[in-house]
Amino acid sequence: MTTAARHLYLARHGQACEDESRLTADGERQARLLGRRLRGVPLAAVHHGPLPRAARTARLIAEELDGVPVSVSEAAGDYLPYVPERRELPESLADSVLERLALFPPQEREPGPRLAREAVARFTGPVPGDAPRHELVVTHAFLIAWLVREAMDAPPWRWIGLNHANAALTVIRYAPGRPASVLLYNDTGHLPGALRWTGLPPELHV
Repeated sequence: MTTAARHLYLARHGQACEDESRLTADGERQARLLGRRLRGVPLAAVHHGPLPRAARTARLIAEELDGVPVSVSEAAGDYLPYVPERRELPESLADSVLERLALFPPQEREPGPRLAREAVARFTGPVPGDAPRHELVVTHAFLIAWLVREAMDAPPWRWIGLNHANAALTVIRYAPGRPASVLLYNDTGHLPGALRWTGLPPELHV
Protein backbone atom coordinates (compact mmCIF):
# COMPACT_ATOMS: atom_id res chain seq x y z
CA MET A 1 0.00 0.00 0.00
CA THR A 2 1.27 3.44 -0.94
CA THR A 3 1.65 5.92 1.89
CA ALA A 4 2.36 9.64 2.06
CA ALA A 5 3.63 12.05 4.67
CA ARG A 6 1.43 13.34 7.45
CA HIS A 7 2.08 16.77 8.93
CA LEU A 8 0.57 16.94 12.40
CA TYR A 9 0.02 20.41 13.86
CA LEU A 10 -0.50 20.44 17.62
CA ALA A 11 -1.80 23.42 19.57
CA ARG A 12 -2.65 23.85 23.20
CA HIS A 13 -5.96 25.64 23.80
CA GLY A 14 -5.97 29.39 24.43
CA GLN A 15 -5.78 30.83 27.92
CA ALA A 16 -8.82 29.79 29.99
CA CYS A 17 -10.59 31.53 32.84
CA GLU A 18 -10.01 30.31 36.39
CA ASP A 19 -12.71 27.61 36.33
CA GLU A 20 -11.70 26.61 32.78
CA SER A 21 -15.30 26.88 31.52
CA ARG A 22 -14.39 29.37 28.80
CA LEU A 23 -11.50 31.26 27.27
CA THR A 24 -10.39 34.62 28.57
CA ALA A 25 -10.36 37.59 26.20
CA ASP A 26 -6.63 36.99 25.75
CA GLY A 27 -7.31 33.31 25.07
CA GLU A 28 -9.81 34.18 22.33
CA ARG A 29 -7.30 36.53 20.75
CA GLN A 30 -4.59 33.86 20.93
CA ALA A 31 -6.84 31.40 19.11
CA ARG A 32 -7.70 33.84 16.32
CA LEU A 33 -4.04 34.75 15.82
CA LEU A 34 -3.10 31.09 15.59
CA GLY A 35 -5.84 30.61 13.00
CA ARG A 36 -4.42 33.46 10.95
CA ARG A 37 -0.97 31.91 11.10
CA LEU A 38 -2.37 28.64 9.75
CA ARG A 39 -4.22 30.20 6.80
CA GLY A 40 -1.47 29.19 4.39
CA VAL A 41 -1.43 25.56 5.54
CA PRO A 42 -3.53 23.11 3.46
CA LEU A 43 -5.27 21.69 6.51
CA ALA A 44 -7.63 18.79 5.82
CA ALA A 45 -9.12 18.70 9.32
CA VAL A 46 -9.19 20.33 12.74
CA HIS A 47 -9.65 17.92 15.65
CA HIS A 48 -10.16 19.02 19.24
CA GLY A 49 -10.69 17.58 22.69
CA PRO A 50 -14.16 17.62 24.29
CA LEU A 51 -13.53 20.23 27.00
CA PRO A 52 -14.87 23.77 26.42
CA ARG A 53 -11.48 25.47 26.30
CA ALA A 54 -10.25 23.20 23.50
CA ALA A 55 -13.55 23.23 21.60
CA ARG A 56 -13.78 27.02 21.64
CA THR A 57 -10.16 27.41 20.57
CA ALA A 58 -10.68 25.04 17.64
CA ARG A 59 -13.78 26.88 16.47
CA LEU A 60 -12.08 30.28 16.63
CA ILE A 61 -9.15 28.90 14.65
CA ALA A 62 -11.51 27.38 12.07
CA GLU A 63 -13.26 30.74 11.62
CA GLU A 64 -9.96 32.07 10.28
CA LEU A 65 -9.62 29.21 7.79
CA ASP A 66 -11.50 28.37 4.61
CA GLY A 67 -14.05 25.64 5.22
CA VAL A 68 -11.82 23.20 7.12
CA PRO A 69 -14.01 20.62 8.91
CA VAL A 70 -13.91 20.55 12.71
CA SER A 71 -14.55 17.44 14.80
CA VAL A 72 -14.32 16.44 18.46
CA SER A 73 -12.17 13.52 19.61
CA GLU A 74 -12.03 12.03 23.09
CA ALA A 75 -8.44 11.02 22.34
CA ALA A 76 -7.53 14.72 22.07
CA GLY A 77 -8.75 15.39 25.61
CA ASP A 78 -7.02 16.26 28.88
CA TYR A 79 -5.62 13.22 30.69
CA LEU A 80 -2.42 11.67 32.02
CA PRO A 81 -1.09 9.64 29.09
CA TYR A 82 1.25 7.53 31.19
CA VAL A 83 2.03 7.16 34.88
CA PRO A 84 5.47 5.61 35.36
CA GLU A 85 6.52 3.16 38.02
CA ARG A 86 9.22 4.24 40.44
CA ARG A 87 11.82 1.93 38.86
CA GLU A 88 11.52 3.81 35.53
CA LEU A 89 12.43 7.18 37.01
CA PRO A 90 15.81 8.61 37.94
CA GLU A 91 16.16 8.26 41.70
CA SER A 92 16.60 12.00 42.13
CA LEU A 93 13.21 12.67 40.50
CA ALA A 94 11.09 9.74 41.59
CA ASP A 95 9.55 11.18 44.77
CA SER A 96 8.62 14.57 43.31
CA VAL A 97 7.24 13.12 40.06
CA LEU A 98 5.12 10.44 41.70
CA GLU A 99 3.79 12.83 44.35
CA ARG A 100 2.73 15.30 41.69
CA LEU A 101 1.02 12.71 39.50
CA ALA A 102 -0.83 11.30 42.51
CA LEU A 103 -2.65 14.63 42.86
CA PHE A 104 -4.56 14.11 39.62
CA PRO A 105 -8.09 12.70 39.98
CA PRO A 106 -8.93 9.14 38.85
CA GLN A 107 -10.91 10.40 35.84
CA GLU A 108 -7.69 11.87 34.43
CA ARG A 109 -5.44 8.96 35.45
CA GLU A 110 -7.36 5.78 34.71
CA PRO A 111 -8.44 6.23 31.07
CA GLY A 112 -5.22 8.02 30.15
CA PRO A 113 -3.15 5.12 28.76
CA ARG A 114 -6.03 3.89 26.58
CA LEU A 115 -6.71 7.37 25.23
CA ALA A 116 -3.01 7.95 24.59
CA ARG A 117 -2.86 4.75 22.51
CA GLU A 118 -5.91 5.92 20.57
CA ALA A 119 -4.30 9.31 19.95
CA VAL A 120 -1.13 7.71 18.59
CA ALA A 121 -3.15 5.38 16.35
CA ARG A 122 -5.41 8.15 15.05
CA PHE A 123 -3.11 11.13 14.67
CA THR A 124 0.41 9.85 13.95
CA GLY A 125 2.28 8.04 11.21
CA PRO A 126 2.13 8.30 7.41
CA VAL A 127 -1.27 8.30 5.70
CA PRO A 128 -2.61 5.94 3.01
CA GLY A 129 -2.42 7.12 -0.59
CA ASP A 130 -0.19 9.45 -2.59
CA ALA A 131 -1.20 12.83 -1.16
CA PRO A 132 0.41 14.33 1.95
CA ARG A 133 -2.07 15.22 4.70
CA HIS A 134 -2.03 18.18 7.08
CA GLU A 135 -4.11 18.00 10.27
CA LEU A 136 -4.45 20.20 13.35
CA VAL A 137 -5.19 18.84 16.82
CA VAL A 138 -6.25 21.39 19.42
CA THR A 139 -5.60 19.74 22.74
CA HIS A 140 -3.82 20.06 26.09
CA ALA A 141 -0.23 20.20 27.24
CA PHE A 142 0.03 16.56 28.36
CA LEU A 143 -1.00 15.05 25.03
CA ILE A 144 1.34 17.33 23.11
CA ALA A 145 4.17 16.22 25.40
CA TRP A 146 3.22 12.57 24.89
CA LEU A 147 3.18 12.83 21.09
CA VAL A 148 6.51 14.67 21.00
CA ARG A 149 8.00 11.99 23.25
CA GLU A 150 6.56 9.33 20.97
CA ALA A 151 8.02 11.02 17.88
CA MET A 152 11.46 11.14 19.51
CA ASP A 153 11.23 7.51 20.68
CA ALA A 154 12.09 8.63 24.21
CA PRO A 155 11.30 6.53 27.33
CA PRO A 156 7.57 6.60 28.19
CA TRP A 157 8.04 8.62 31.37
CA ARG A 158 9.83 11.38 29.48
CA TRP A 159 6.63 13.19 28.50
CA ILE A 160 7.02 14.68 31.97
CA GLY A 161 8.95 17.93 31.75
CA LEU A 162 7.81 18.90 28.25
CA ASN A 163 5.79 22.10 28.56
CA HIS A 164 3.56 23.95 26.15
CA ALA A 165 2.24 27.51 26.26
CA ASN A 166 -1.35 28.44 25.42
CA ALA A 167 -1.93 28.63 21.64
CA ALA A 168 1.69 27.70 20.91
CA LEU A 169 2.32 25.55 17.86
CA THR A 170 4.18 22.24 17.48
CA VAL A 171 4.56 20.44 14.14
CA ILE A 172 5.60 16.82 13.61
CA ARG A 173 6.20 15.24 10.20
CA TYR A 174 5.71 11.51 9.63
CA ALA A 175 7.27 10.53 6.31
CA PRO A 176 7.23 6.97 4.91
CA GLY A 177 10.43 5.10 5.65
CA ARG A 178 11.86 7.80 7.92
CA PRO A 179 11.84 8.58 11.63
CA ALA A 180 9.31 11.15 12.75
CA SER A 181 10.65 14.71 12.65
CA VAL A 182 9.73 17.42 15.15
CA LEU A 183 9.82 20.46 12.87
CA LEU A 184 8.61 23.03 15.38
CA TYR A 185 8.06 22.96 19.12
CA ASN A 186 6.13 25.35 21.40
CA ASP A 187 6.40 28.19 18.90
CA THR A 188 4.61 31.43 19.80
CA GLY A 189 5.86 33.57 16.93
CA HIS A 190 2.30 34.43 15.88
CA LEU A 191 1.54 35.99 19.27
CA PRO A 192 2.52 39.47 20.50
CA GLY A 193 4.72 39.57 23.58
CA ALA A 194 1.89 40.11 26.04
CA LEU A 195 0.12 36.93 24.87
CA ARG A 196 3.14 34.62 24.88
CA TRP A 197 3.99 32.10 27.58
CA THR A 198 0.57 32.08 29.22
CA GLY A 199 -0.14 28.69 30.70
CA LEU A 200 3.44 28.32 31.91
CA PRO A 201 4.79 29.25 35.32
CA PRO A 202 6.81 32.49 35.47
CA GLU A 203 10.15 30.71 35.79
CA LEU A 204 9.60 29.17 32.34
CA HIS A 205 8.89 32.45 30.55
CA VAL A 206 11.54 33.44 28.04
